[in-house]
Amino acid sequence: MNLNKLSDRPGARKVGKRRGRGIGSGLGKTSGRGHKGQKSRRGVAIKGFEGGQMPLHRRMPKRGFKNLFRKNFVVLNLGRLQAAIDAGKLDPKSPIDAAVLVGAGMITNPRDGVRLLAKGELNAKVNITVAGASKAAAAAIEKAGGVLKVTMPAATSAGGAEESQSGDAK
Repeated sequence: MNLNKLSDRPGARKVGKRRGRGIGSGLGKTSGRGHKGQKSRRGVAIKGFEGGQMPLHRRMPKRGFKNLFRKNFVVLNLGRLQAAIDAGKLDPKSPIDAAVLVGAGMITNPRDGVRLLAKGELNAKVNITVAGASKAAAAAIEKAGGVLKVTMPAATSAGGAEESQSGDAK
């Protein structure tokens, strides 16, 4: 093979359309954009416009409810916690909280807090502080002889509010 005999594969280099270069090119004068109007100008893209027809995003129904005040928790399973202890990333004798979990690489961003779930087994006796935990996860930590501290207050039930109002009514 010689350097002077190298060439591109057929179709590798395609000559682009030369717009606005005379009537004979087929793309002269208006360059294939038609006459006047917003779309004949440069830098215009009408996203979602369907020529006067009701756009798709307005034809689709709105569903559900978006809670602006919802909490965004990071989920941590007991199995992953035990795996980190077995790998030596976490020390079960020292207190574990969100900052320790970030340092160990278990979570990247604690967001609104860590929520502990009961997927997997936990054998180690741990002292852990989290924003929330499922009942099964709390039971598993107690069974292993550990201590669980939950920082988020429990959600108040609506039933208690109804009882106090009914007692005030005459």
